[in-house]
Amino acid sequence: MQAGTLSAIIGGSGSGKTTMLNTMAERMTSGRLSFEGSTTFNGTTGIKNVRSAYVMQQDVLLPTLTVRETLRYSADLRLPPPTTEEQRRKVVQEVILELGLKECADTRIGDNSHKGCSGGEKRRTSIGVQLLSNPSVLFLDEPTTGLDATSAFQVIRTLKNLAKRGRTIITTIHQPRSEIWGMFDGLVILTRGSPVYSGKTENCLPWFKRFDMDLPAFVNPAEFLIDLAAVDNRSPELEAASTERVERLKFSWAAESDSLYKKGSHAKMEGFPVTHLAATKPVMPARSPFMRQTRVLTARALVTTWRDPLGMTGSLVEAIAMGIITGWIFWDLDRGQSGIRSREGALYNSASLQGYLILMFETYRLSVDIPLFDREHNENVVDVLPFLLSRRLSRFFTEDLPVPLLYSIIFYWMAGFRNDAATFLIFFSIVLLCQFIAVTYAMTCVSVSRSFANASVIANLGYTVQSMACGFFVQANSIPVYVRWLKWTAYVFYAFGALCANEFMGQFYDCPWPGGEENPACLQYTGEFVMNSLGFPLHHWVVRPIIILLGFVIMFYTCAWIGLRFIRVEMSIAKTRQSEQDLSVGKEQMTRSIEEVRTIDIVLDKFALDLQKTTIFGRKLPQKTIIHPVSAQFRAGTLNAICGPSGSGKTSLLNAMALRLRNSINTQYLHYGDMMFNGAAPSESVIRSVCSYVCQDDDALLPSLTVRETLRFAAGLRLPSFMTREQKNQRAEEVLMKLGLKDCANNIIGDANIKGISGGEKRRVSIAVQILTDPRVLLLDEPSSGLDAFTASSIMEVLEGLANEGRTIILTIHQARSNLFKRFGNVLLLSRGGSVVYTGKGADMIPYFERLGFPCPTTTNPADFALDLITVDLQSSSCEEVSRVKVQTLISSWQEGDFYNDLNPSTISTPAELGSLIRKPANFLSAYPLLLHRASINLRRQPPLLVARIMQVVGLAIILTLFFAPLKNDYYAVQTRLGFITEFCAFYFVGMLQNVAVYPTEKDVFYRENDDGTYGVEAFFAQYLTLEIPFEIGTSLVFAVLVDLAGGLPRTAQMFFSLGIVFNTLFAHTGFAINVTSVFLSLAQVMSGVLSINMPAFLFDMNYLSPLGYAIRSLAPYSLRDIEFTCDDYQRLPDGLCPITNGLEVLSLYKLDANPGRNMLYLGVCTVVYRLLAYALLKVNRAKWGVWRKVVRKAEVGDTQ
Repeated sequence: MQAGTLSAIIGGSGSGKTTMLNTMAERMTSGRLSFEGSTTFNGTTGIKNVRSAYVMQQDVLLPTLTVRETLRYSADLRLPPPTTEEQRRKVVQEVILELGLKECADTRIGDNSHKGCSGGEKRRTSIGVQLLSNPSVLFLDEPTTGLDATSAFQVIRTLKNLAKRGRTIITTIHQPRSEIWGMFDGLVILTRGSPVYSGKTENCLPWFKRFDMDLPAFVNPAEFLIDLAAVDNRSPELEAASTERVERLKFSWAAESDSLYKKGSHAKMEGFPVTHLAATKPVMPARSPFMRQTRVLTARALVTTWRDPLGMTGSLVEAIAMGIITGWIFWDLDRGQSGIRSREGALYNSASLQGYLILMFETYRLSVDIPLFDREHNENVVDVLPFLLSRRLSRFFTEDLPVPLLYSIIFYWMAGFRNDAATFLIFFSIVLLCQFIAVTYAMTCVSVSRSFANASVIANLGYTVQSMACGFFVQANSIPVYVRWLKWTAYVFYAFGALCANEFMGQFYDCPWPGGEENPACLQYTGEFVMNSLGFPLHHWVVRPIIILLGFVIMFYTCAWIGLRFIRVEMSIAKTRQSEQDLSVGKEQMTRSIEEVRTIDIVLDKFALDLQKTTIFGRKLPQKTIIHPVSAQFRAGTLNAICGPSGSGKTSLLNAMALRLRNSINTQYLHYGDMMFNGAAPSESVIRSVCSYVCQDDDALLPSLTVRETLRFAAGLRLPSFMTREQKNQRAEEVLMKLGLKDCANNIIGDANIKGISGGEKRRVSIAVQILTDPRVLLLDEPSSGLDAFTASSIMEVLEGLANEGRTIILTIHQARSNLFKRFGNVLLLSRGGSVVYTGKGADMIPYFERLGFPCPTTTNPADFALDLITVDLQSSSCEEVSRVKVQTLISSWQEGDFYNDLNPSTISTPAELGSLIRKPANFLSAYPLLLHRASINLRRQPPLLVARIMQVVGLAIILTLFFAPLKNDYYAVQTRLGFITEFCAFYFVGMLQNVAVYPTEKDVFYRENDDGTYGVEAFFAQYLTLEIPFEIGTSLVFAVLVDLAGGLPRTAQMFFSLGIVFNTLFAHTGFAINVTSVFLSLAQVMSGVLSINMPAFLFDMNYLSPLGYAIRSLAPYSLRDIEFTCDDYQRLPDGLCPITNGLEVLSLYKLDANPGRNMLYLGVCTVVYRLLAYALLKVNRAKWGVWRKVVRKAEVGDTQ
């Protein structure tokens, strides 16, 4: 592969293209792999001897940045000195023009929630990021995946231009169009990991001609060669013939390769010269200096922080809410004995709980943000230290300083602590250090494990040890000796101790007896006695802990640096499948003639779509047109294709037709015009019943189920209730055979972590699920996206067969092979911006353009020609001007022509006839058992998730047992026993984390199936509940066995799952949901009755809404009533008695002397109420959009999706 050339690696699915590319780029690092041979660069082995870059198949970009900002920040990081800022800006502008990104340069990248750039634009941005480092060798893995034909052509043309300037560019590609073929200088063709050709492109076709394999006329050479090198397994005969052909090609090339590359010197290389390096010193890519890295990363993080209002306001709202509410709970504490106890609780709250909330939220945010760092760090662009510093610098004035400051100002003065500026500043300094410890500890957790589930386990167990050893729940000197040393390693011990010393030392509280401090009876009202009873040193216990806390901040960031520096994350490499081939290609069996079924023709009449966005403050932004008025007809019995470049509104039109566009608080979709089914206006229920929708991704498939299980469960849920189970299974088997999925029927679906079926097979399964109900209309979004030519062609054969059965098939497509285009009965062609350029019969499209003076060359794919024609070329200003005029002319020509006369449907249906097609969702009794069975299989096949969930509870139980067993009866045990009861609150937080690990993904699948009208909220909710409750009971029993030595067991974990469902349903932003939930849980813990004794009456009444209050009031009497307490001589009062003699006095002091049985009953009622609340919110979440649609329609704004 010579310098200044563009080489392609092609082959079918599973041929080893990506593996070969990764091996050459030295990105295959698994210890299980063995390597033979070598890759040399300028005659020297090893990629480190040259400057290289690698463009991955997945885009790792920040969604809140614009394209220009993404490239500018990347340029600042990748272009080292002595480049000036002006030079870097110039390079960025050149890359933007070179890659055709001018129109979207100031558009945000976007993600699933907030739409931004199209797939093609994101892809080109990813290439742009890598080009900025000016590599000599550029590797690209499937750079055209997900792009329309024109965008793909522009990307490859850009690569060719880059190669002409001296770079060596090597790319894998699965569906190159005919014009792209001519741009490749070198070619490697693989089949099942073996080459059948490797050399110059110009010598390729003559080589195959030797075997009488001539290229037919008007056929794309790349498609011809991929088909030649693929094994066709549609029948035993075809498989035998193709296998024999492939083996012959492999053998022949192996012999030819020996003579070409091995005889003589390496320098022969088919005429490619080799330049040996003068020195073998590795060429490390020059990186930006430390200060610039820090400055750029800080600026970038500031922008992304500012543009994530939920994330940023989540922290500030948490600080204000926790400050106000806990301040209210501990309002103006008195100076009596109960006030002293409440002060201890309030100070513990500041030292521990506040930091815990920040810890969990930051752990979640980091698990989302860290992939970009991993990418840039692996590419040697960013060092660990600048990343760590920038993370804190960027958030210092937005979170790290305001959060503890707001909390301290509000809470300190509301609680009525010492009225002294100096003590307040010390209080604030300690809370500030706790904030920094929380965020640095979160970074340490994420440096060990990148997944939130695992990182949160580490964070939680660490925090539990902290709270146990801090001296509040278990008196510091009475911690069992074998774990007592842990208090010196717990930062909460120092924070709590410093806050107590700051508040209590030198204080004398309101003693009811005369004589003041001189009276021995008033001993327990002195600050020194309180500090002593807590087990803290009496001298210098403010300054020392503050210095040690600062040390913890430095230690955790040092640990994070070590973790990020040495625990390297391997870049994700496509995993091998169980089978090297797509077992189902071409094994489809279609049946039934078109006369047997009722067909539906769809007509769009001036159908348009606008987007209305509102700012967070309620100001309406200018209305944006997504699709200009479209008038088109989609006929039954044929393939109807919606074509257009990236950003033309293809997917939006399909979503609008299928009622899949959902409004939110700040986003409203407004649509105008009519959609008619057989000449009649359908109701929403008719549209949902008649239309099935296949999304671009296969997210609705559960990864741990097999293909057969997926279809059988789908059949059970989607087919009518009058069918028997055997009939439904029979239907699933028919569809399985129809779509050629028989050979992979018992393979699991798989995902990024679990090996499973191929991409083409997944797409077939998604289609199979939707056609189980025999829908009249099937809508598909990019069904061939990401598939190789052979598999894409097979999917199209499936769809054509389904159309021949009388269905109306409407699909969006961006890269259609020439043989695919011939299958399209109707074509709707949209330009960028959603304007119609052509709609009508596919066969009439090329003659129409010819009449306008744009003839299609005979060697060009008509679909590629049409896309090129309507795409604005942004790679130079002159090309842009010419192409923009041409596109506008084509739009005007179509609008001015009289092409709308032939929009009459072939059949007319009355509303009653359409109404008869309405399909009802599966009822509760039929859906519930199926969902339960399906979810249990999916859960059972994910052992890591089960282990993580069990270990959270077991870990908590072990820690509690270590610190509390055995419970004693001395004066210190009063505090320890109450601490033990309060520690059951930790179950609450365990519940939240278990919910976050499971519920959001199950919710996504449910939402997709609910959109399909498959089943209702009730069945999903009951299934989720049924699987949760045994899990809760089981883990609680394990917990009970482990902590039985130390005390009783309340049931509180179950309560939390309901709150988790509530907040994860309310907020799609999981991080925001975690923050809100944590605040509620913390407040419930503070109000439970142990931390704060004298709460305001209103809050005391509010506590009746908290399940924790009932749990503690039912547990405390059982565990304290019959206890007699002893004490040491120095603790005795003048009359010789202990300050507290029995459990009844403790219950009286803490106002916990209640009826335990009644509280247990109330706890059960509370559990049910919270479950019902979670259900109600889920119900509202799925129902409210329909209400909003009706409101908008009444307002005659148009039918809003």
